Amino acid sequence: MIRTGTLLRLVLFLALLGLAGGRAVAGSDFAACVATLGDQAKRAGISPAVVEASLAGIERQERVIELDRGQPEFVTTFADYFDHRVTERRVERGRELLEEHERLLDRVYRDYGVPPRYLVAFWGLETNYGSYFGRMPVLDSIATLACDERRSEFFTTQLIAALRIIDEGAISPRRMQGSWAGAMGHVQFMPSVFLKYAVDYDGDGRRDLWGSLPDAMASAANYLSDIGWETGWRWGREVRLPENFPYHYAGRDQWRPLDEWRELGVRDAYGRKLAGGDIEAALLVPQGHAGPAFLVYPNFEVIMRWNRSQLYALAVGRLADRLAGATTLVQQPPEGPRLRREQVAALQEHLKAKGFDSGPIDGIPGPLTRQALRAYQQTQGMVADGYPSPALLAHVAPQLAEASE
Repeated sequence: MIRTGTLLRLVLFLALLGLAGGRAVAGSDFAACVATLGDQAKRAGISPAVVEASLAGIERQERVIELDRGQPEFVTTFADYFDHRVTERRVERGRELLEEHERLLDRVYRDYGVPPRYLVAFWGLETNYGSYFGRMPVLDSIATLACDERRSEFFTTQLIAALRIIDEGAISPRRMQGSWAGAMGHVQFMPSVFLKYAVDYDGDGRRDLWGSLPDAMASAANYLSDIGWETGWRWGREVRLPENFPYHYAGRDQWRPLDEWRELGVRDAYGRKLAGGDIEAALLVPQGHAGPAFLVYPNFEVIMRWNRSQLYALAVGRLADRLAGATTLVQQPPEGPRLRREQVAALQEHLKAKGFDSGPIDGIPGPLTRQALRAYQQTQGMVADGYPSPALLAHVAPQLAEASE
Protein backbone atom coordinates (compact mmCIF):
# COMPACT_ATOMS: atom_id res chain seq x y z
CA MET A 1 0.00 0.00 0.00
CA ILE A 2 1.35 3.44 -0.95
CA ARG A 3 1.68 5.91 1.93
CA THR A 4 0.53 9.44 1.17
CA GLY A 5 3.99 10.91 1.77
CA THR A 6 5.62 8.35 -0.49
CA LEU A 7 3.01 8.98 -3.16
CA LEU A 8 3.56 12.72 -3.03
CA ARG A 9 7.32 12.29 -3.40
CA LEU A 10 6.74 10.00 -6.37
CA VAL A 11 4.43 12.55 -8.02
CA LEU A 12 6.96 15.34 -7.48
CA PHE A 13 9.76 13.16 -8.86
CA LEU A 14 7.78 12.38 -11.99
CA ALA A 15 6.92 16.06 -12.42
CA LEU A 16 10.61 16.95 -12.23
CA LEU A 17 11.37 14.30 -14.82
CA GLY A 18 8.75 15.87 -17.07
CA LEU A 19 10.29 19.31 -16.68
CA ALA A 20 13.73 17.92 -17.38
CA GLY A 21 12.42 16.21 -20.49
CA GLY A 22 10.85 19.47 -21.62
CA ARG A 23 14.15 21.31 -21.36
CA ALA A 24 15.73 18.78 -23.72
CA VAL A 25 14.21 20.58 -26.70
CA ALA A 26 15.56 24.00 -25.71
CA GLY A 27 17.96 25.95 -27.88
CA SER A 28 19.00 24.39 -31.18
CA ASP A 29 16.60 21.46 -30.76
CA PHE A 30 13.68 23.87 -30.41
CA ALA A 31 14.78 25.82 -33.49
CA ALA A 32 14.96 22.58 -35.46
CA CYS A 33 11.49 21.60 -34.25
CA VAL A 34 10.05 24.98 -35.28
CA ALA A 35 11.64 24.59 -38.71
CA THR A 36 9.98 21.19 -39.07
CA LEU A 37 6.66 22.66 -38.02
CA GLY A 38 7.08 25.39 -40.60
CA ASP A 39 7.65 22.79 -43.32
CA GLN A 40 4.47 20.98 -42.23
CA ALA A 41 2.52 24.23 -42.42
CA LYS A 42 3.76 24.93 -45.94
CA ARG A 43 2.78 21.42 -47.02
CA ALA A 44 -0.66 22.12 -45.54
CA GLY A 45 -1.05 24.97 -48.04
CA ILE A 46 -0.18 27.98 -45.92
CA SER A 47 1.72 30.74 -47.68
CA PRO A 48 5.49 30.26 -47.26
CA ALA A 49 5.90 33.99 -46.71
CA VAL A 50 3.34 33.92 -43.86
CA VAL A 51 4.95 30.85 -42.31
CA GLU A 52 8.45 32.30 -42.39
CA ALA A 53 7.41 35.76 -41.14
CA SER A 54 5.19 34.35 -38.38
CA LEU A 55 7.70 31.83 -37.06
CA ALA A 56 10.69 34.16 -37.20
CA GLY A 57 11.74 34.98 -33.66
CA ILE A 58 9.52 32.33 -32.04
CA GLU A 59 10.81 31.62 -28.53
CA ARG A 60 10.34 28.63 -26.30
CA GLN A 61 8.31 29.60 -23.21
CA GLU A 62 9.46 27.67 -20.17
CA ARG A 63 6.55 29.03 -18.17
CA VAL A 64 4.14 27.33 -20.58
CA ILE A 65 5.75 23.95 -19.86
CA GLU A 66 5.53 24.61 -16.12
CA LEU A 67 1.82 25.45 -16.38
CA ASP A 68 1.15 22.44 -18.60
CA ARG A 69 2.90 20.12 -16.15
CA GLY A 70 1.68 21.80 -12.99
CA GLN A 71 -1.16 20.44 -10.92
CA PRO A 72 -2.85 22.42 -8.12
CA GLU A 73 -1.90 21.19 -4.67
CA PHE A 74 -5.53 21.04 -3.58
CA VAL A 75 -8.68 19.69 -5.18
CA THR A 76 -10.99 22.66 -5.78
CA THR A 77 -14.30 22.45 -3.97
CA PHE A 78 -17.56 23.60 -5.53
CA ALA A 79 -17.80 26.38 -2.95
CA ASP A 80 -14.30 27.71 -3.76
CA TYR A 81 -14.84 27.56 -7.51
CA PHE A 82 -18.35 28.95 -7.54
CA ASP A 83 -17.83 31.78 -5.07
CA HIS A 84 -14.84 33.11 -7.01
CA ARG A 85 -16.62 33.08 -10.37
CA VAL A 86 -20.30 33.83 -9.89
CA THR A 87 -19.68 37.02 -7.94
CA GLU A 88 -22.09 39.90 -7.36
CA ARG A 89 -19.79 42.21 -9.32
CA ARG A 90 -19.76 39.83 -12.28
CA VAL A 91 -23.55 39.49 -12.14
CA GLU A 92 -23.99 43.25 -11.97
CA ARG A 93 -21.62 43.91 -14.87
CA GLY A 94 -23.17 41.14 -16.95
CA ARG A 95 -26.63 42.64 -16.55
CA GLU A 96 -25.29 46.01 -17.68
CA LEU A 97 -23.77 44.42 -20.79
CA LEU A 98 -26.96 42.49 -21.57
CA GLU A 99 -28.78 45.81 -21.69
CA GLU A 100 -26.00 47.65 -23.52
CA HIS A 101 -25.75 45.05 -26.30
CA GLU A 102 -29.41 44.03 -26.38
CA ARG A 103 -29.90 44.60 -30.12
CA LEU A 104 -26.79 42.66 -31.10
CA LEU A 105 -27.53 39.76 -28.75
CA ASP A 106 -31.17 39.53 -29.84
CA ARG A 107 -30.07 39.39 -33.47
CA VAL A 108 -27.60 36.60 -32.67
CA TYR A 109 -30.38 34.77 -30.81
CA ARG A 110 -32.64 34.96 -33.86
CA ASP A 111 -29.86 33.68 -36.12
CA TYR A 112 -28.45 30.89 -33.93
CA GLY A 113 -31.00 30.11 -31.20
CA VAL A 114 -28.73 30.68 -28.19
CA PRO A 115 -30.25 33.07 -25.61
CA PRO A 116 -28.26 36.23 -24.80
CA ARG A 117 -27.81 35.39 -21.10
CA TYR A 118 -25.79 32.27 -21.95
CA LEU A 119 -23.53 34.07 -24.41
CA VAL A 120 -22.81 36.77 -21.82
CA ALA A 121 -22.23 34.11 -19.15
CA PHE A 122 -19.59 32.38 -21.30
CA TRP A 123 -18.06 35.77 -22.03
CA GLY A 124 -17.93 36.55 -18.31
CA LEU A 125 -16.35 33.23 -17.34
CA GLU A 126 -13.82 33.20 -20.17
CA THR A 127 -12.41 36.74 -20.15
CA ASN A 128 -14.37 38.67 -17.52
CA TYR A 129 -16.32 40.34 -20.33
CA GLY A 130 -13.29 41.01 -22.48
CA SER A 131 -11.18 42.63 -19.78
CA TYR A 132 -8.47 39.98 -19.97
CA PHE A 133 -7.65 37.91 -23.08
CA GLY A 134 -4.32 36.62 -21.81
CA ARG A 135 -0.93 38.12 -22.60
CA MET A 136 1.00 35.14 -23.94
CA PRO A 137 2.12 35.20 -27.59
CA VAL A 138 -0.06 32.42 -29.00
CA LEU A 139 2.47 31.22 -31.56
CA ASP A 140 5.21 30.99 -28.91
CA SER A 141 2.93 29.08 -26.54
CA ILE A 142 1.62 26.62 -29.10
CA ALA A 143 5.03 26.03 -30.68
CA THR A 144 6.45 25.33 -27.21
CA LEU A 145 3.78 22.70 -26.61
CA ALA A 146 4.02 21.30 -30.15
CA CYS A 147 7.75 20.71 -29.56
CA ASP A 148 7.07 18.97 -26.26
CA GLU A 149 6.37 15.26 -26.49
CA ARG A 150 3.45 15.17 -24.04
CA ARG A 151 0.82 16.61 -26.40
CA SER A 152 2.82 17.30 -29.53
CA GLU A 153 0.28 16.04 -32.06
CA PHE A 154 -2.58 18.14 -30.70
CA PHE A 155 -0.57 21.36 -30.52
CA THR A 156 1.04 20.81 -33.91
CA THR A 157 -2.51 20.86 -35.28
CA GLN A 158 -3.20 24.03 -33.30
CA LEU A 159 -0.06 25.74 -34.59
CA ILE A 160 -0.95 25.02 -38.20
CA ALA A 161 -4.47 26.30 -37.52
CA ALA A 162 -3.06 29.50 -35.96
CA LEU A 163 -0.86 30.07 -39.01
CA ARG A 164 -3.89 29.55 -41.26
CA ILE A 165 -5.77 32.22 -39.28
CA ILE A 166 -2.89 34.64 -39.88
CA ASP A 167 -2.77 33.61 -43.54
CA GLU A 168 -6.45 34.50 -44.03
CA GLY A 169 -5.77 37.98 -42.65
CA ALA A 170 -7.81 37.70 -39.45
CA ILE A 171 -5.00 39.03 -37.26
CA SER A 172 -1.26 39.71 -37.29
CA PRO A 173 1.20 37.45 -35.44
CA ARG A 174 2.08 40.26 -33.06
CA ARG A 175 -1.56 40.83 -32.04
CA MET A 176 -2.31 37.12 -31.66
CA GLN A 177 -2.14 36.90 -27.90
CA GLY A 178 -4.09 34.66 -25.54
CA SER A 179 -3.84 32.14 -22.75
CA TRP A 180 -0.77 30.02 -22.05
CA ALA A 181 -2.43 27.11 -23.90
CA GLY A 182 -3.35 29.18 -26.97
CA ALA A 183 -7.00 30.11 -26.32
CA MET A 184 -7.82 33.44 -27.94
CA GLY A 185 -10.17 36.40 -28.00
CA HIS A 186 -13.33 37.38 -26.15
CA VAL A 187 -14.56 33.79 -25.90
CA GLN A 188 -11.17 32.03 -25.79
CA PHE A 189 -11.37 29.83 -28.89
CA MET A 190 -8.51 27.47 -29.65
CA PRO A 191 -7.18 28.01 -33.21
CA SER A 192 -8.85 24.87 -34.62
CA VAL A 193 -12.21 25.95 -33.13
CA PHE A 194 -11.70 29.43 -34.59
CA LEU A 195 -11.18 28.00 -38.06
CA LYS A 196 -14.34 25.91 -37.91
CA TYR A 197 -16.75 28.20 -36.08
CA ALA A 198 -15.61 31.84 -36.13
CA VAL A 199 -17.82 34.08 -38.29
CA ASP A 200 -17.54 37.58 -39.75
CA TYR A 201 -20.75 38.91 -38.21
CA ASP A 202 -20.00 42.61 -38.58
CA GLY A 203 -19.31 42.24 -42.31
CA ASP A 204 -15.89 43.88 -42.35
CA GLY A 205 -14.26 40.99 -44.21
CA ARG A 206 -12.37 39.57 -41.21
CA ARG A 207 -13.21 37.06 -38.49
CA ASP A 208 -12.00 39.08 -35.52
CA LEU A 209 -12.54 37.57 -32.06
CA TRP A 210 -10.29 40.16 -30.40
CA GLY A 211 -11.64 43.48 -31.63
CA SER A 212 -15.19 42.71 -32.78
CA LEU A 213 -17.83 41.85 -30.21
CA PRO A 214 -20.37 40.98 -32.96
CA ASP A 215 -17.93 38.44 -34.40
CA ALA A 216 -17.19 37.02 -30.95
CA MET A 217 -20.81 36.63 -29.83
CA ALA A 218 -21.97 35.18 -33.14
CA SER A 219 -19.01 32.80 -33.23
CA ALA A 220 -19.79 31.53 -29.73
CA ALA A 221 -23.44 31.05 -30.69
CA ASN A 222 -22.47 29.32 -33.94
CA TYR A 223 -20.30 26.87 -32.00
CA LEU A 224 -22.93 26.15 -29.35
CA SER A 225 -25.63 25.69 -31.96
CA ASP A 226 -23.52 23.27 -33.99
CA ILE A 227 -22.60 21.08 -31.01
CA GLY A 228 -26.21 20.61 -30.02
CA TRP A 229 -27.73 23.56 -28.14
CA GLU A 230 -31.48 22.98 -27.83
CA THR A 231 -33.39 26.23 -28.23
CA GLY A 232 -36.21 26.59 -25.73
CA TRP A 233 -34.57 24.57 -22.97
CA ARG A 234 -32.52 25.85 -20.08
CA TRP A 235 -29.29 24.30 -18.79
CA GLY A 236 -30.81 22.92 -15.58
CA ARG A 237 -31.95 24.21 -12.20
CA GLU A 238 -31.28 24.07 -8.50
CA VAL A 239 -33.57 21.54 -6.80
CA ARG A 240 -34.56 20.35 -3.33
CA LEU A 241 -34.29 16.69 -2.40
CA PRO A 242 -36.48 14.86 0.12
CA GLU A 243 -35.18 13.24 3.27
CA ASN A 244 -33.75 9.77 2.74
CA PHE A 245 -33.26 10.49 -0.95
CA PRO A 246 -31.34 7.67 -2.73
CA TYR A 247 -28.19 9.66 -3.53
CA HIS A 248 -26.72 6.78 -5.50
CA TYR A 249 -29.02 8.01 -8.31
CA ALA A 250 -26.84 11.13 -8.62
CA GLY A 251 -24.21 11.57 -11.33
CA ARG A 252 -23.89 12.51 -14.98
CA ASP A 253 -23.91 8.83 -15.85
CA GLN A 254 -27.54 8.45 -14.72
CA TRP A 255 -30.16 10.22 -16.85
CA ARG A 256 -33.87 9.77 -16.16
CA PRO A 257 -37.07 11.36 -17.51
CA LEU A 258 -38.18 14.40 -15.54
CA ASP A 259 -41.33 12.54 -14.51
CA GLU A 260 -39.21 9.93 -12.71
CA TRP A 261 -37.40 12.61 -10.73
CA ARG A 262 -40.78 14.01 -9.70
CA GLU A 263 -41.84 10.57 -8.50
CA LEU A 264 -38.66 10.40 -6.40
CA GLY A 265 -39.76 13.57 -4.60
CA VAL A 266 -37.42 16.05 -6.31
CA ARG A 267 -38.85 19.58 -6.23
CA ASP A 268 -37.55 22.95 -7.32
CA ALA A 269 -35.31 24.88 -4.94
CA TYR A 270 -38.34 26.54 -3.30
CA GLY A 271 -40.20 23.29 -2.69
CA ARG A 272 -42.62 23.51 -5.60
CA LYS A 273 -43.44 20.54 -7.85
CA LEU A 274 -41.36 20.25 -11.00
CA ALA A 275 -43.12 20.60 -14.32
CA GLY A 276 -43.60 17.26 -16.01
CA GLY A 277 -42.11 16.23 -19.32
CA ASP A 278 -40.25 13.58 -21.25
CA ILE A 279 -36.95 15.46 -21.22
CA GLU A 280 -34.16 13.54 -19.52
CA ALA A 281 -32.20 15.01 -16.65
CA ALA A 282 -29.31 14.05 -14.41
CA LEU A 283 -28.87 14.95 -10.76
CA LEU A 284 -25.64 16.57 -9.55
CA VAL A 285 -24.57 17.10 -5.95
CA PRO A 286 -21.15 18.71 -6.47
CA GLN A 287 -20.42 19.09 -2.77
CA GLY A 288 -22.23 16.04 -1.49
CA HIS A 289 -25.57 15.71 0.27
CA ALA A 290 -24.82 18.70 2.53
CA GLY A 291 -24.54 21.08 -0.44
CA PRO A 292 -26.85 22.28 -3.22
CA ALA A 293 -28.39 19.86 -5.72
CA PHE A 294 -29.03 20.45 -9.42
CA LEU A 295 -31.05 18.74 -12.12
CA VAL A 296 -29.27 19.28 -15.43
CA TYR A 297 -30.69 18.92 -18.93
CA PRO A 298 -29.08 18.16 -22.32
CA ASN A 299 -27.88 21.76 -22.74
CA PHE A 300 -25.65 21.18 -19.71
CA GLU A 301 -23.82 18.55 -21.76
CA VAL A 302 -23.37 21.14 -24.52
CA ILE A 303 -21.71 23.46 -22.00
CA MET A 304 -19.51 20.53 -20.96
CA ARG A 305 -18.36 20.19 -24.57
CA TRP A 306 -17.10 23.78 -24.39
CA ASN A 307 -15.19 23.01 -21.18
CA ARG A 308 -15.03 19.52 -19.66
CA SER A 309 -15.20 20.81 -16.09
CA GLN A 310 -18.49 20.11 -14.33
CA LEU A 311 -17.83 23.04 -12.01
CA TYR A 312 -17.34 25.34 -15.00
CA ALA A 313 -20.61 24.21 -16.56
CA LEU A 314 -22.51 24.78 -13.30
CA ALA A 315 -20.98 28.25 -13.02
CA VAL A 316 -21.99 29.15 -16.59
CA GLY A 317 -25.54 27.94 -16.01
CA ARG A 318 -25.97 29.71 -12.71
CA LEU A 319 -24.36 32.94 -13.97
CA ALA A 320 -26.81 32.90 -16.89
CA ASP A 321 -29.67 32.47 -14.41
CA ARG A 322 -28.43 35.38 -12.28
CA LEU A 323 -28.12 37.60 -15.35
CA ALA A 324 -31.78 36.85 -16.10
CA GLY A 325 -32.80 37.94 -12.58
CA ALA A 326 -32.53 34.77 -10.49
CA THR A 327 -31.56 35.01 -6.84
CA THR A 328 -28.51 33.44 -5.25
CA LEU A 329 -28.50 29.72 -4.53
CA VAL A 330 -31.17 28.70 -2.04
CA GLN A 331 -28.91 26.02 -0.55
CA GLN A 332 -25.53 27.63 -0.15
CA PRO A 333 -22.52 25.29 -0.46
CA PRO A 334 -21.01 24.63 2.95
CA GLU A 335 -17.53 25.78 3.76
CA GLY A 336 -15.26 22.90 4.49
CA PRO A 337 -11.68 21.65 4.32
CA ARG A 338 -10.08 21.16 0.96
CA LEU A 339 -8.48 17.86 0.06
CA ARG A 340 -4.93 17.51 -1.15
CA ARG A 341 -4.44 15.69 -4.40
CA GLU A 342 -2.20 13.20 -2.63
CA GLN A 343 -5.11 12.38 -0.31
CA VAL A 344 -7.46 11.76 -3.24
CA ALA A 345 -4.83 9.63 -4.98
CA ALA A 346 -4.38 7.56 -1.83
CA LEU A 347 -8.18 7.27 -1.55
CA GLN A 348 -8.31 5.95 -5.11
CA GLU A 349 -5.62 3.44 -4.25
CA HIS A 350 -7.54 2.28 -1.16
CA LEU A 351 -10.79 1.95 -3.10
CA LYS A 352 -9.09 -0.09 -5.78
CA ALA A 353 -7.55 -2.36 -3.13
CA LYS A 354 -11.04 -2.91 -1.69
CA GLY A 355 -12.36 -3.98 -5.10
CA PHE A 356 -13.92 -0.70 -6.28
CA ASP A 357 -12.69 0.55 -9.66
CA SER A 358 -11.81 4.19 -9.02
CA GLY A 359 -10.12 4.80 -12.37
CA PRO A 360 -6.60 6.21 -12.77
CA ILE A 361 -4.64 6.96 -9.59
CA ASP A 362 -4.32 10.64 -10.45
CA GLY A 363 -5.63 12.58 -7.44
CA ILE A 364 -8.63 13.86 -9.43
CA PRO A 365 -12.10 12.81 -8.19
CA GLY A 366 -13.55 12.19 -11.64
CA PRO A 367 -16.63 10.16 -12.68
CA LEU A 368 -15.06 6.74 -12.06
CA THR A 369 -13.84 7.76 -8.63
CA ARG A 370 -17.28 9.10 -7.70
CA GLN A 371 -18.92 5.89 -8.93
CA ALA A 372 -16.52 3.85 -6.81
CA LEU A 373 -17.22 6.08 -3.81
CA ARG A 374 -20.99 5.66 -4.23
CA ALA A 375 -20.60 1.89 -4.43
CA TYR A 376 -18.39 1.85 -1.33
CA GLN A 377 -20.79 4.09 0.60
CA GLN A 378 -23.70 1.81 -0.28
CA THR A 379 -21.90 -1.24 1.08
CA GLN A 380 -21.21 0.65 4.32
CA GLY A 381 -24.75 1.94 4.81
CA MET A 382 -23.62 5.54 4.30
CA VAL A 383 -25.23 8.35 2.28
CA ALA A 384 -24.10 7.34 -1.22
CA ASP A 385 -23.43 10.80 -2.68
CA GLY A 386 -20.00 9.96 -4.12
CA TYR A 387 -18.42 13.00 -2.49
CA PRO A 388 -14.87 12.58 -1.09
CA SER A 389 -15.45 14.43 2.16
CA PRO A 390 -12.85 14.33 4.96
CA ALA A 391 -15.31 12.17 6.95
CA LEU A 392 -15.43 9.64 4.13
CA LEU A 393 -11.64 9.63 3.85
CA ALA A 394 -11.43 8.93 7.57
CA HIS A 395 -13.87 6.04 7.15
CA VAL A 396 -11.92 4.47 4.25
CA ALA A 397 -8.51 5.01 5.86
CA PRO A 398 -8.22 7.24 8.95
CA GLN A 399 -4.75 8.51 8.07
CA LEU A 400 -6.06 10.12 4.87
CA ALA A 401 -8.06 12.79 6.69
CA GLU A 402 -5.10 14.10 8.68
CA ALA A 403 -3.80 16.52 6.04
CA SER A 404 -7.10 18.23 5.12
CA GLU A 405 -7.21 22.02 5.24
